Amino acid sequence: MSMDEKDLTKLAREQSEDIQIPDSLQPEQIEHLLESRGKKKKKQYYGKLMAAAACGLLVIGVAAVGANGLGLDTGAKSDSIEYQTAAESGAVSEEKTQENQASGAAQPFEVTEIKTAENYDEVYAYIEAENKRLQEMQKNAEESYAVMDDAADTGMSGGSARTESALKESASADTAKQESGVSDYSDTNIREEGVGEADIVKTDGKRLYIVNGRQIQIVGIEQEEMEHLSTIRLDSEPESSVYEIFVKGDRLIVMYSQSEYRDQGDVSTGEYGGIYLQYAVAETFDISSPRKPKSLGKVSQSGNYNTMRVSGDYVYLFSDFYTEIYGAKSELDGYIPTVQGKRIASGDILMPMGSRATKYTIISAFSIKDPEKKVDTKAVFGSAGMCYVSRENIYICESDYGDYGIMPLAGQGGSGSAQDVARTSIRKISYKNGKLKAVGQTEVDGTLNDSFSIDEYEGNLRLVVTVTPLYSNNGIQPRLFGLTDEAESEPERKESNSLYILGEKLEELSRIEGLAEDEIVYSARFMGDTGYFVTFRQMDPLFSVDLSDPEKPEILGELKIPGFSEYLHPYGEGKLLGIGMDVDETGTTTGGVKLSMFDISDPENVTETEKCVLENTYSSDVFYDYKAALVDVEKNLIGFRVDGDTMRYVVYSYDEKDGFECIFERELSGYAWNARAMYSGSRLYLAAGNTVESYDMKTFKKIDDIVL
Repeated sequence: MSMDEKDLTKLAREQSEDIQIPDSLQPEQIEHLLESRGKKKKKQYYGKLMAAAACGLLVIGVAAVGANGLGLDTGAKSDSIEYQTAAESGAVSEEKTQENQASGAAQPFEVTEIKTAENYDEVYAYIEAENKRLQEMQKNAEESYAVMDDAADTGMSGGSARTESALKESASADTAKQESGVSDYSDTNIREEGVGEADIVKTDGKRLYIVNGRQIQIVGIEQEEMEHLSTIRLDSEPESSVYEIFVKGDRLIVMYSQSEYRDQGDVSTGEYGGIYLQYAVAETFDISSPRKPKSLGKVSQSGNYNTMRVSGDYVYLFSDFYTEIYGAKSELDGYIPTVQGKRIASGDILMPMGSRATKYTIISAFSIKDPEKKVDTKAVFGSAGMCYVSRENIYICESDYGDYGIMPLAGQGGSGSAQDVARTSIRKISYKNGKLKAVGQTEVDGTLNDSFSIDEYEGNLRLVVTVTPLYSNNGIQPRLFGLTDEAESEPERKESNSLYILGEKLEELSRIEGLAEDEIVYSARFMGDTGYFVTFRQMDPLFSVDLSDPEKPEILGELKIPGFSEYLHPYGEGKLLGIGMDVDETGTTTGGVKLSMFDISDPENVTETEKCVLENTYSSDVFYDYKAALVDVEKNLIGFRVDGDTMRYVVYSYDEKDGFECIFERELSGYAWNARAMYSGSRLYLAAGNTVESYDMKTFKKIDDIVL
């Protein structure tokens, strides 16, 4: 099957299931659509467009999100600082700078302080203004759809509608090792070395801890024969959904959700109504006696669980809270989040860069030693987004697609420019010993692919983004909509990629623009003073970048090969592992999931030394969930689930002479999509569905299994 056929069929099916015109134009429905896609494979292979009517459906859907733009002026402004452009710092030639300016390249990025809310009324005003804007958006989007429908009848074709942004968090770092009595075991594949992450399966070398539906199973693995030790059932009503778990020493932290219906009607007046409140909960258990785990307390906060991080003895819980203000201003439950049953103080609500906001990213910190006491909380008000956590800072990244979708049609007073691009706002919050402090914020041109496209190193922030025009027949919205009369005559801006380096205050240190036109970033990996990233449309350029001088980054090399790598992972000295897809040179037909080994010993001359194509496969969970990968250089293990005619879990080894070799393969049932493999000592454990199997790592013969 060609890439076009597969993607368009999948996309059409998802749209028909999730969107019904015009009800789907409601913003909450669009948000749910994007959120659900964030948990699935999020890449589109960018074939040719479907019919204009279907394109119109996608354009309207994306427009309804309208994430965190710079629109209405509320009068609440912060002092701003402008810094040198890359050209002024010497990173880009004068000729290139003039070329960028002529083509409408971005001006110096603005850095501002993060303002806190003065009171709850200010928060309400933001949301009320945004709701009015969304109502106007819906009205104009329906008009736009009608025009596009008419255009489709005349055979007009549209551009590539990119529903993708930076909302997912997908990539990883080397497999982490926790402190325990047993050191020879694997743990979750993490994003940042030294920052712990939760997952659906964990081990401490002595036991496995497994999320199984709404329960957590504890399995002993010290002996060859596994033993079921205990089951943790959460004491909550209604029944909770367990997301992830984390193990540190004799503590097990369980992340789950709770919901509550709160009546807001007035019986005396005959008015009835209410609101469903969602909470993210982190409950800590004492597992020093694994047969009798004991709850030590929990922290609960408003919103849907997003992620968590652990640094030292402190846990940082992240949730996304969606506001509702259908009632009176006095009904705070709909738009002011709570932590431990108490509303977050206005001074802990961080206001957005612009004037549009409907959601919060809530961050709460507590100590593992005192798991019922919140240490600090910040509610980042805006549109919610991807969270990247370094060893010292938290970065909240929100995509901004401007005001398109609410503008009049071209020729009727549209206000857009052909040079307008999607942008990403970045808010920086430092953390230490549970304390959170707002540092600053900025907005850059382009959107992030995932959390591996952003990286902190020696105090600086490095980003690689895809810069997508808002008004283009190959961009987010066709030129027919939103452009001024003058802009209609402007040349069409092409999609491209950029590299930015920002300082400790998020001031711009340098930039490289215009990389790989008409391609998008598929994966990235920053490794000390060198960065690597893959773009794709038809061929797969692997770029290598010298970042040793933050003010003068330099592209060192560009390796072009068919296909693309979705995930990059260091694999020993001078080697970089890529997991992606094998695609022909036309960029339309896939040969299957591909393993690549790159020789990066000379960053100026990167080569693909080995590759292995898994025939009759079309995807892998590693493409969208880095925690699903088992990559251990010392043990020479590369494990992941692969999808084809059947689902399989495979483990490969790599040898410089013989290349890749499949050393383990196990077909999975249809309920085992969340499979995880890990090792302890000389045994490999595969947890899939409601079963756990153990294998000898020398022969990979099965030793034992257990049904949970």
